[in-house]
Amino acid sequence: MMEKRKWAKLGIETSLLGFGCMRFPKLENGLIDEEQATQMLEMAYEAGVNYYDTAYMYHDGASESFLGRWLDTKPRDSYFLTTKLPVMMIQSLEDAKRIYQEQKQRLHKDYFDFYLLHSLNKETFERAKKLGLIEFCEGLLQKGEIRHFGFSFHDDYEVFEEILRYRDWDMCQIQYNYTDREIQAGDRGYALAEGLGIPMVVMEPVKGGSLAQFPDEVVEPFTAIDAKASIASWAYRWVGGHKNVHVVLSGMSSIEQARDNIATFTQFRALDEREEKAVEEVTQRIRARVNNGCTGCRYCMPCPAGVNIPRNFQLWNDYAMYRHPDSLEFAWTKDMPESEKAKNCIKCGKCERICPQKLHIRDNLATLQRELDGLFGIE
Repeated sequence: MMEKRKWAKLGIETSLLGFGCMRFPKLENGLIDEEQATQMLEMAYEAGVNYYDTAYMYHDGASESFLGRWLDTKPRDSYFLTTKLPVMMIQSLEDAKRIYQEQKQRLHKDYFDFYLLHSLNKETFERAKKLGLIEFCEGLLQKGEIRHFGFSFHDDYEVFEEILRYRDWDMCQIQYNYTDREIQAGDRGYALAEGLGIPMVVMEPVKGGSLAQFPDEVVEPFTAIDAKASIASWAYRWVGGHKNVHVVLSGMSSIEQARDNIATFTQFRALDEREEKAVEEVTQRIRARVNNGCTGCRYCMPCPAGVNIPRNFQLWNDYAMYRHPDSLEFAWTKDMPESEKAKNCIKCGKCERICPQKLHIRDNLATLQRELDGLFGIE
């Protein structure tokens, strides 16, 4: 039987496994493979999954439309539908109203069970307050057009605490997994939400797939306990073992992933003490794969040449740990400004004189630029 979680604050019950609709399988032309995605959704629904999460931008807008059509085949009271207001795209209250109406047309539902401010950070939270987006959503609550109001989050703990304490949210959604316990909201954010009685939904429990595949020597503590369990299942069970986690989202991309996730959350078992120790051991083995010991302390900043030294090292070390080029590609080729990349180092040595870890920063910067560019054929 599919694991369920009761939301005492809201008086509802959801499946612990939630279907994240941002990574549907694609055809060669980049469009959603609707035949395969429908098969995956049907498998999940029949297994008891009743929580479906999408957003305005997923699949360039096609996720909402496709999901809305599929949900039309199901009784409205048999599932919970979540979508999100893309604060990063909004410049005025009129933008928000227009996008919300577009979402209603795409999903063609009388109400959304959950409506979130999407991917809040310090900048977008300030924008949401300035433009009256929170009051706009509260108005939708009063009219019954949305049933519950929350936010998803990507920033540091201090920003998370500020947002979480701003109002009495119905829920919050954070990135959380066994290797990211001190990143973004992390363990402290989880504890704060639990203490305030705010239910939590977790995204990136497998870190975008990075925690699903490792060499045998890294995951030996897992296979020594259960050689048949998928590596991904350990990450899901770690997150799902937290009592204030009400939904664990999985952005499933294949029938095989859907089948494995359904198996993990059917007759769900939280990790026992021996298994928790195995997770700790695997975490240490993953972290031992880093290229250098940068702690992100930022003593080296600001760089006279404008290089974002800690960010460069974070991407380089993340790739060394997880060997997941898909996750790195966007960060390195699109998100990282060219002006902040390692190639701009002028080799002045200021950073090395002050680095507490005594890293060979100049040599490391040259190496990482060459290696990361090489991964994506950049000359």
